[in-house]
Amino acid sequence: MKFDEELQQEQELMARADLVKMRRERDSATNELTKIREQLEAANRALSVVSSMEAAEIAPPKWLSPAAPKTSAATVMVMLSDTHFDEVVLPEEVEGLNAYNREIAKLRLERWASNVIKITRHYLSGVKYDGCVLMLGGDLFSGDIHEELAQTNEDTMIGSVLFWSEQIAAAVDMLANEFGKVHVVSVVGNHGRMSRKPRAKLRVKTNFDWLLSKMVERHFAKDKRVTFDIPEGTDVLVNVYGFGHLLTHGDQVNGGGGIGGIYPPIMRLRARKAQRYLTTNQNFSTLWMGHWHQYLPTPYLVVNGSTKGYDEYAFINNFQFEPPQQALAIVAPKHGITFHAPVFCANDRKKEGW
Repeated sequence: MKFDEELQQEQELMARADLVKMRRERDSATNELTKIREQLEAANRALSVVSSMEAAEIAPPKWLSPAAPKTSAATVMVMLSDTHFDEVVLPEEVEGLNAYNREIAKLRLERWASNVIKITRHYLSGVKYDGCVLMLGGDLFSGDIHEELAQTNEDTMIGSVLFWSEQIAAAVDMLANEFGKVHVVSVVGNHGRMSRKPRAKLRVKTNFDWLLSKMVERHFAKDKRVTFDIPEGTDVLVNVYGFGHLLTHGDQVNGGGGIGGIYPPIMRLRARKAQRYLTTNQNFSTLWMGHWHQYLPTPYLVVNGSTKGYDEYAFINNFQFEPPQQALAIVAPKHGITFHAPVFCANDRKKEGW
């Protein structure tokens, strides 16, 4: 009898253990199913946005450029990143150092395109350009990933994409008229994402930077002067006269707050990327990136500035002031990059209205 009771108790213990195990497995499966549903919902939301924009037609304004240059052989490489379109910067919040809104951003974008032509035509006269490489380096929008941006931006993200795709198309057209050929490459930044947290999977196709680039690509589909490379990865490799140029946004860099500034962590990133590309029988001579809003040109690394300029975040964190500017380089067939120049974007305060 005692043996039967002990056997029954042991069976009950085993049954309870099995029940606990089944409950844990059930809870784990439920959590996994919840994550899958959330990912599916996020993907569906992103795809619905892309689908809704597919039918949208853009009508870029016509920008005028001065008459064509005279004469040797080179390619212009210009970067356009960290424009943070439709973000608002109030001068009273940054001690009058800067202002930014849609109207100012339009003026700065047009001035950027005009100054690219001015530098290449007048400051570097006598060069015959084979074409232009335009690198869209991400953070074209500030997005609504932060509550304060959602509260202060000038438009919804859909409205911003429609409006600014027209302005970027106008800039591309102006460059094509000047240089004959334009090759546009594009990567996404961290601000244009549709999800609150950064993601690895579907990182590019859930980002409004990618959507704008695809709309501009579709606009020039029948224009043989303009070609595009818009990958679904975070980097894009461009070959100019046998010299490799790697474009990435730059948000993969960690650190930069020490006495050495951003240079040491960026060089570590460059070394890691160089090693990765070498193992796949590819290489690059120059790494181009944005994100840091600091213009830093070297033959092997180019960090881009910002057209937005100084903002409240930079002011509060006591970052160094830098005027709105973008990177430009001239690449020659024999020596690669032979000339760097900042392309200043800001107009005078009276014209910008602040």
